[in-house]
Amino acid sequence: MRCPKCGSRDDKVIDSRQSRDSSSIRRRRQCLKCGYRFTTYEEIERSDLRVVKRDRTHEPFDRRKLAGSIAKAFEKRSTSLLTLEQLVDEIVHDLETGGREVQSIAIGAKVLEKLRGIDEVAYLRYASIHRRFEDVDQFVDAIHALGKTEKPDSKQRELFPPDQVIK
Repeated sequence: MRCPKCGSRDDKVIDSRQSRDSSSIRRRRQCLKCGYRFTTYEEIERSDLRVVKRDRTHEPFDRRKLAGSIAKAFEKRSTSLLTLEQLVDEIVHDLETGGREVQSIAIGAKVLEKLRGIDEVAYLRYASIHRRFEDVDQFVDAIHALGKTEKPDSKQRELFPPDQVIK
């Protein structure tokens, strides 16, 4: 490891700790030449996951791109950053266990599957992009597919309760 201050390769590890999610190790180091202290992170090198796009082109999988698209779906929603990170971790883990190449459509389907149980608004936002909605009817169909029925407001009284309807 090169010292970021003087460039020397001689250093010693002062402290090692696991990250919160146990996916990396944080190491505090000290340069033996100049005494400068710095932090490094050690992670497992993952196999190169490739994404096959809709137009059949290939590109390397980018975790930040996935996290960004999910974060956009949750924009202005009350969901914690920790929940989003856990969601991304689960999806990436599922993709990595599936092989070296993955279809972009399969990634979108996996995200939708996870979003459906977390936040229905985020699900609809993501679905509108992933499924390329072109009109309002497609949104309505997606809402009906969620199985949502109108729930009466518990604070509002019904004008004609079922037991008082005159026939």
